[in-house]
Amino acid sequence: MRALILAAGRGERLKPLTDEIPKPLIDVAGKPLIEHHLSKLAGAGFRQIVVNLAHLGEMIRESLGDGEKFGLQIAYSQEPEGALETGGGIQQALQWLGDNPFAVINGDIFTDYAFERLRAVKCDRAHLVLVSNPEHNPDGDFSLDGARIRNSGGHMHTFSGIAVYHPRLFRECEPGRYSVVPTLRSAISEHIVTGELHPGLWSGVGTPERLESIRLLAHSDF
Repeated sequence: MRALILAAGRGERLKPLTDEIPKPLIDVAGKPLIEHHLSKLAGAGFRQIVVNLAHLGEMIRESLGDGEKFGLQIAYSQEPEGALETGGGIQQALQWLGDNPFAVINGDIFTDYAFERLRAVKCDRAHLVLVSNPEHNPDGDFSLDGARIRNSGGHMHTFSGIAVYHPRLFRECEPGRYSVVPTLRSAISEHIVTGELHPGLWSGVGTPERLESIRLLAHSDF
């Protein structure tokens, strides 16, 4: 299985820090945030990784190189100024991701989720990892009915930014700038999206407060 790390975001709420450094290169526990993902992906048996780039993308490319130092092969999907959002970014990267299901991880999260679980996922369109609702998203995004994701009903959870997608999810999407969420909601309405709830550590690096919280929680062995 191949994996895509979404690393093209501007990081508006972390300015002025992100005027000088892209979010994925922000230091957490002694190394750039994105390197935590890469180390865990390599340890989980992934070998081919795609990283999408936009804001200060050359800094990411220069920092990670071809991936050899992580035991990986890294390809880069360069996006235009302003980026393509999640859906458009994934769709553009499909050319490097092959014809089989692939993992996607947001580059601005910190988690102890075991990425090897993603390699065992069998999905028709998508499989989403959900987490308990953080303070900044109290109403959640999706509910979980057994192993099926629902758009509403029951107890709502937050989408973690960790998922497995099948390329056919994007078959009818037009290239360009768009969020993956409406595409997911359409597939969910057809009862073809599975999911799981991760009870462990997870946080988004969206604001200075959340970044500091993650730094307090992080340990050097992540």
